[in-house]
Amino acid sequence: MRNRLSTVLSAVVLLAAGCAAEQAGARGNTPAGISAGDVRLPAGARVIDLTYPFDDRTLYWPTATTGFVHETVHHGMTEGGYFYSAYTLCAPEHGGTHLDAPIHFAEGKATADTVPVSRLVGPAVVVDVSAAAARESDYLVTRADIEAFERAHGAIEPRTLVMIRTGWGARWPDRKRYLGDDRPGHAEALHFPGIGEDAARALVARKVAAVGIDTASIDNGPSRDFIAHRVLLGADIPAFENVASMESLPPRGALVIALPMKIRGGSGGPLRIVAVLRR
Repeated sequence: MRNRLSTVLSAVVLLAAGCAAEQAGARGNTPAGISAGDVRLPAGARVIDLTYPFDDRTLYWPTATTGFVHETVHHGMTEGGYFYSAYTLCAPEHGGTHLDAPIHFAEGKATADTVPVSRLVGPAVVVDVSAAAARESDYLVTRADIEAFERAHGAIEPRTLVMIRTGWGARWPDRKRYLGDDRPGHAEALHFPGIGEDAARALVARKVAAVGIDTASIDNGPSRDFIAHRVLLGADIPAFENVASMESLPPRGALVIALPMKIRGGSGGPLRIVAVLRR
């Protein structure tokens, strides 16, 4: 997999050069030897957006007191005779396609602004449990599912981004079908698939970089102990929830770039996540 992705990775290294420069103390200077003209995706590569738009239909956890609020500051012609638009926005950290930073369930672990970029960019695998989830809406991914994937597609290597496909993306943004309950303020009767404790521990043992899922939570709807959150985030492994278009990804071969809003001290935040694929 590393050889197949080497060209794509080199492009991402160039795209991420600004991050490296910032960490080295640069102040807006382009690193020596790199220019905008150097940044190229491999010939024939395509980019798939795995992010839902943020708007008035965005789903948030039922106990959230607000949703996504986008208010107009100005939209139209100015007195100077030119067009101008600007808006304000307000939203909870956890809703839509978003990051769960480890601090969300693990005291002392990484916040949204301190999650290393190395955990947010890298080769991805897709563990598809959609057939099982179609039979059982509260399905929990098991260690056996992880091992079955590896028998079919090879070992999950350290620093891999593991994407769990349940098929729930087809239900977005129908609140009742996606969450199992559409009553505001009620989280006691939710129904959707998630990750079981043994699978979470198996992913920790494999030293994965991050875990994504196409449901509202890495724990299933009926969960009361949020054990997947506690195990994965406790190992400083961030999670991506409400990931879109996962059906477009192959079991192997994608490179995922997941860049959240860099909220200082945040427990999570809106996420723009894309996948780069060879044709």
